[in-house]
Amino acid sequence: MARALYIHWPFCLAKCPYCDFNSHIRASADMAAWEAALLADMRHEATSGAAEEKLASIFFGGGTPSLMPPALVERLLAEAEQLWGFEPGIEITLEANPSSVEAANFAVLAGAGVNRVSLGVQSLRDEVLRFLGRLHGADEALKAVETAHKWFNRVSIDLIYARPGQTESEWAAELGEALALGTGHMSLYQLTIEPATRFATDVRRGVFEPLDDDHAADLFAVTRTMTDGAGLPAYEISNHARPGEESRHNLTYWRYQDYVGIGPGAHGRRAGIATVRHKKPENFLAAIEAQGHGIAEARELDPREKASEALLMGLRLAEGVDLAALARRFDVTPAQLLDDAKLALYRDLGLAWEAEERIGVTPQGMPLLDALLGELVREELVTP
Repeated sequence: MARALYIHWPFCLAKCPYCDFNSHIRASADMAAWEAALLADMRHEATSGAAEEKLASIFFGGGTPSLMPPALVERLLAEAEQLWGFEPGIEITLEANPSSVEAANFAVLAGAGVNRVSLGVQSLRDEVLRFLGRLHGADEALKAVETAHKWFNRVSIDLIYARPGQTESEWAAELGEALALGTGHMSLYQLTIEPATRFATDVRRGVFEPLDDDHAADLFAVTRTMTDGAGLPAYEISNHARPGEESRHNLTYWRYQDYVGIGPGAHGRRAGIATVRHKKPENFLAAIEAQGHGIAEARELDPREKASEALLMGLRLAEGVDLAALARRFDVTPAQLLDDAKLALYRDLGLAWEAEERIGVTPQGMPLLDALLGELVREELVTP
């Protein structure tokens, strides 16, 4: 029943300083072996109850998928179409770093079938890119965006804000420059300090101090005001798009629809089963050889667990969730999913909303989303 396919490519030019995926590899890979492995993984999914609907989206992510041989991209797309079929106007996205090396591949990747690119610009300031450990510069990023517009119908860029010491005026100036690039989609993430990364070590050593929550909330408000004014309203807490240019692939996740994940470290959800692939490339290839697929774990989810996950994901969206439909879908009651008293409290405070059977988090509540989810969604669904 999967409507989306995620393909994880584990190779990249260099390891990101804030990434905890330790299997990024610089050395060249045996492309014939990887093609065979990914095709085998894909075929396994198509025979596991995940091929009943045509695909609406495909997403190439992971290390540096824009450096995948275009012939491999084309081969994987051809196989996916044969196994599942494509819906008219399928969205086929590929993640890319905005380096000149990768931008040089855009024309041939577009020819292979990719029609949307997501560029990890991260910042339009050279000093910030150095802080983030990126290999590209601001000018290179601008040229990559320009090149992407020539070859892809839809272009998205990622930026990171709420950086140490960042002021409202600095962020407003940078965001204004980014909006002027004319992309139809922007993913705007606040800097987070993940465990076991270089940033976590730097914070512990006192190299820099993360921005405080109040200041980050002010920058969030600036972000919402400017993107709304530019015609790219937020449809998810960190994602903004012109109407009709929302990421169909990511909406599959947030609306808790089935998706297939193939390749090292990829996660999937299909027919009530959560799948996780082997993370290390060598272990993934060994699993393909031994069992014909790269799955390390396949776990059947309890209906209540699925309902809770669906609610946690759906409340990230501006559209919120249809609580009654969700309860019917997973055979639970709305009261088992949500704390009604807390919902009423946060609604009265202007942090949550109700409209008939839909509920959601207001723009004022979004900066507090993690805390609100912890209050609203029951940690363990109660027995009626």
